[in-house]
Amino acid sequence: MDLHTLVVGRDLMACRFEVVFNAGQVDNATGIAVDALDLVESIEGRITVYRDSSELARLNATAAGGWQDVSPELFALLMHARGLAERTGGAFDCASGSLTRAWGFLQRRGRIPVPDELAAARACSGIGLVEFDEAGRRLRFARPGVELNLGAIGKGWAIDRAVAALAMEGVPSALVHGGQSSVRARGVQGPTLPGRRGWPVGLRHPLRPAQRLATITLDDRALGTSGSGTQFFVDRGRKLGHILDPRSGEPAAAGVISATVVAPEAADADALSTALYVLGAEALDRLAPSGGDTGAILVTPGRAAGSVRVSIANLDAETCAVAADAGVEVERLG
Repeated sequence: MDLHTLVVGRDLMACRFEVVFNAGQVDNATGIAVDALDLVESIEGRITVYRDSSELARLNATAAGGWQDVSPELFALLMHARGLAERTGGAFDCASGSLTRAWGFLQRRGRIPVPDELAAARACSGIGLVEFDEAGRRLRFARPGVELNLGAIGKGWAIDRAVAALAMEGVPSALVHGGQSSVRARGVQGPTLPGRRGWPVGLRHPLRPAQRLATITLDDRALGTSGSGTQFFVDRGRKLGHILDPRSGEPAAAGVISATVVAPEAADADALSTALYVLGAEALDRLAPSGGDTGAILVTPGRAAGSVRVSIANLDAETCAVAADAGVEVERLG
């Protein structure tokens, strides 16, 4: 059966955002999608670290000097991010912007910081240096140099807000993605028929971009994928990716090729996929426990040259179908 869709997109947050509808299902779908993308654009204007006028940039510039008022939604996001930092043991930490700057990834010009520079960046990195006044909805930094950076959660948060806006408009089914690495689905792709569920989303093979590694069916759920396949630099033959381990201040070194998390909300999927990339296989049971609301797909090097090992946690075969390939080793953990 051919499934026809209507796609409305815009370049936002350094990637292509798209809102996908079932063709003919929603009146004024284009107008509703434009409104949703306008919302994402307004969120980008508030949480980007690349514009001095954003609310987040203002906090970074002033919060070391004393308590700063924060808008309700951004405060709630930062509080949620603090909880995710605790859940991941610091493998995800939105207050590690000083490290991103030290390694040159903020300017998208990767470099190795000298030891003193890295030590200084580590000294002002960590959500523990951000003090929250929940009653007054304020925050302050414990020392100068602390920087908030929502790059590992902000895109997913914007997608969640866009999907909520679509739901308010009565849209029964839609998919919203940002650069294909952050996705959230609502309802069903195509007609509602017995046995039909969710939206199928392809997961690219991280070593062969033209090839699909798996198909994941998102049934009112979200997906986030993290990897350093496109953002990295090479120093003396060593590939250094842009995803840093906030605990060490160094590029993640758990031997992961890509990490994907399926969760109820895109913000959580994004943050947890970053943490899983940092932590590696030992974190699968903790971040995607059997019977919980989070699933994960971890891709690591396989036993044979050029092969990959796909470890799947808390996702059944109907939800996550791996493409048959001689170079793919599959391990299901529950």
